[in-house]
Amino acid sequence: MVREGAWRVLGQRHFDVQLMGGMALHFGWIAEMKTGEGKTLVSTLPVYLNALEGRGVHVVTVNDYLATRDAEWMGRLHRGSASPSGASAPT
Repeated sequence: MVREGAWRVLGQRHFDVQLMGGMALHFGWIAEMKTGEGKTLVSTLPVYLNALEGRGVHVVTVNDYLATRDAEWMGRLHRGSASPSGASAPT
């Protein structure tokens, strides 16, 4: 469902390997990805899976610029699936 939502809202489709990475994160495992492999898009998958179970989630990004950018960018997808989202970064 989140894969289709990403395609409709963001114009991006998760690749199969990204789905596997999202499931790994949901199970609490470590998923190592290199630059440009879609970590931001992958992060939407465990968020959605946790929401299905009624569990909350925090996505942490240590870079203030990326935290704000990703909250705005992926927030469109989260809000589209009725999951509240926001960002907390110093101004």
